[in-house]
Order: sequence, then structure tokens, then C-alpha cells
Amino acid sequence: MAREKLGSRLGFILLSAGCAIGIGNVWKFPWMVGQNGGGIFVLIYLFFLIVLGVPVMTMEFSIGRAAQKSPAAMHSALAPKRGIWQAHGKASLIGSYLLMMFYTTVTGWMMNYFVKTASGELNGVDHAASADAFGQMTNDPWTMVIFMGLAVLIGAVVCSFSLQKGLERVTKYMMLALIVIMVVLAVNSCFIDGGAEGLKFYLTPSIKNLTEAGVGNVIVAAMNQAFFTLSLGIGSMAIFGSYLGKERSLMGESVRIAGLDTFVAITSGLIIFPACMAYDIPVDAGPPLIFITLPAMFAKMPLGQLWGSLFFVFMSFAALSTVLAVFENIVACTQDLFKWGRKKACLINGIVLFALSLPCVFGFNLLSGFTPFGAGSNVLDLEDFIVSNIMLPIGALLYVVFCTTRYGWGWKNFTDEANTGKGLKVKNWMRIYMTIVLPIIIAILFVVGIITKFWGA
Repeated sequence: MAREKLGSRLGFILLSAGCAIGIGNVWKFPWMVGQNGGGIFVLIYLFFLIVLGVPVMTMEFSIGRAAQKSPAAMHSALAPKRGIWQAHGKASLIGSYLLMMFYTTVTGWMMNYFVKTASGELNGVDHAASADAFGQMTNDPWTMVIFMGLAVLIGAVVCSFSLQKGLERVTKYMMLALIVIMVVLAVNSCFIDGGAEGLKFYLTPSIKNLTEAGVGNVIVAAMNQAFFTLSLGIGSMAIFGSYLGKERSLMGESVRIAGLDTFVAITSGLIIFPACMAYDIPVDAGPPLIFITLPAMFAKMPLGQLWGSLFFVFMSFAALSTVLAVFENIVACTQDLFKWGRKKACLINGIVLFALSLPCVFGFNLLSGFTPFGAGSNVLDLEDFIVSNIMLPIGALLYVVFCTTRYGWGWKNFTDEANTGKGLKVKNWMRIYMTIVLPIIIAILFVVGIITKFWGA
């Protein structure tokens, strides 16, 4: 059977960007900016996005386009005599399952909060009442199961159609709607009375803020965010490379996708920081910023129910774009491994992912006694740690080694594929950086992530 192809270049860019754009952009990015000095963090983050994210993304796209197979089978297609690499392909599939095991739960939270906001349930709440509402949601396992199941069902149904009629068509409309909603929210927020200080904090680099947050802390946090925001390391980008034609070089496409991902992250800050300053909400509130702090903020705003509803629609679209992309990766891998048809792969994986996602849901209630990292931790923390701190950096490191050394696919094969077509090329002077410096940086990220988790920030 001939491999499916995407219908347009726009579809490829929006689909790949949709995979990268997710909760990390609109949930994690703003609170990391708030805790790491504001504008100076943004500047350092953008630097690392270019030197870390773009090269690894180019490599994933190149492997996928050259192999014309899913991550589970592409290594054996490109380096059939080096069987050890096939284990990396299987690990990519396991990483995608692990990511979905908690991502579906958080996506369910976003959809639940849209319902709560649109129905007026959160009208007039203060900070304490907002915290109670979040606690009530996580303590109710059956509500969480319903919304988690809805996220899995959407992924299974959309991906069960052909690539162009299902995933590409839905993601196009969803991503375009997401961008429009973001711009509307950002414009509204930037013109709120009293929001100018928030814009100043967010957009003006400050050495004072850098020293107060700690130079080392800010640099490491920016490196991590730049790397993980693009979901690199588990083949999520490689699969879309396998659906791509040869008309465009792949570094240029990587730059465009990273740019769109960055636009969403930056715009999310434009939504949040002016409003936080205007309504005296602490910008360094950390992870609770979205679910506890912002509903209390919307309650104070004129037309707060409208703006809150739009915000959580936007959050739901951002989360679902990643669910759909990773679900497609899983479906493609299982099709290659077991020779299933698309509909059968979607049905089986939908059932499997629903079951695998239950521990994360129950980790907040029925299994709350399980605290893998001590008091206050739960199943989600464990699954997130395995994916973000172990599988993504190790996976990305292996992709780099595979593409740049004679022990894998090799530099010449990689650059020949990456440079096929019109657009920005991988230059030969980049070889030392990509072969030596880039793996060292990724290895440092891995080590720092482990040290930070177990021996303090």
C-alpha cells in the first residue's frame, strides 16, 4: 500500500506546529517566564530555541522523509545492518504512549474548565474559591474519566479517517482558530488599564531580574523550555516528515515551525502578564497560574465569562493539537509493526490509551496515597518526569548521534536528505556543532534534569 501524503505544505506546517504547540506553550511558558526574570528569560529562551530546537527538529524530519516509515520502523529502513538502532524506534513508541498517559488527563482539564467557564460556574470566584473548584475537579474521578475519555475519543475518531480528510483537515481549522482566538485575547489584554507594567516585565530584558532569579537557574530553565516545547525525541516530528514531499529543504521548514510555536508561546504571555499586573495577580504563581489564578482574574474583568471561555477554548485547542499529533504517531507505529489498517489501529489504540490513562486520573483521588517523589507528588509527576527528563533528552541525543556519526545513518546521508528541495540548507560548517557541541548540551540537560529532581532546584 502506498504511503499516505499530506495534501499541502500549509497542512504540514500547521500539523507539525500543532504537535509542538501544546500545554508547554500556554501553561508552562508563562509561569516559567514569571519565575525566571521576565524579558531576560524570553531572550535567552529564543537563543536556545534556535541553537537546540531547530537542528534536532531538522534531523527528525530528515529521518522520517528518507525512511518513509513510522519511528518504529525508520531506523531499520535507513541502517538495516545496525540492529541496535531498532530498539530506539520501539522506545519512541513507548515514549509516545507515556506522554499520552498524562497528556489526555490535562487535556480533559482544559475542556472541563471551558465548560465550567462558559456555563458561568466560575463567575465571581475569588482566589480561594477558584482553588476549591480545581480541588473538587481533581477529587472527582468520574468527571475526570469522562473528560479524559473525550480527549482519547477525539484522537481516535479524527485519526481514523484518512490522513488528509481526518488529521490534516481538522488540525488546519483548529490551529487557524487557535491563532485567531489568541490574537483577540492578546489585543484585549494589552489594552487593559494598568497592564503596561506587565508588558514591561514581559518584554524588557532586565539584568536585575536575571541576578535576582539566579543566572544559572534562568539559563538552565531557558534551555529546558526551548528543548521540550518542541516535543523532540520521541519521533513526533519524524512521522510528519515521512508524509512530506521533496520540494522543500527541511531546515527551512523547521525554522518556520519553531517560529509558529514561538509565536503562540509569546502571545500567551501577552494574554497573561498585562492582566496579572492589572488585577494584582502574582506573576510567579507557578503551575497553578492557569487553573487557580486566572479564573479569579477573569471573574474581575468586564465580560470575564466571555474572555475566560475563549481562553479555555484556546487552551483546549492547544492541548488537542498535541493529542491528535501524538495519536497519529502511535497509530502509524502500530500499523508498521503489526500491519493493521488505520481504523483497526485507531480502535485498538483508543482502548489501550484509555486504560493506560486511568492511573493518572486516579492518582489525584483513588490512588492519592501513591507519592513517588514524596508528599504532594502523584502519578502525573512520575509519568511527566519519565517523559520530560529521561525519554525526550535521551531520545533526542540518539537522533543526533544517528544522523551525524558513522555509527548510524551518517552526516552525508542526513545532509543530502535535509538539503533536498528549495530553502534554508544545513551547511558543512555546522558539522562540528551538530556532531560534538549539540550532543554535549543535550547530555547536560539530561544530567541537570535528574540532579534538579532528586537533589533540589
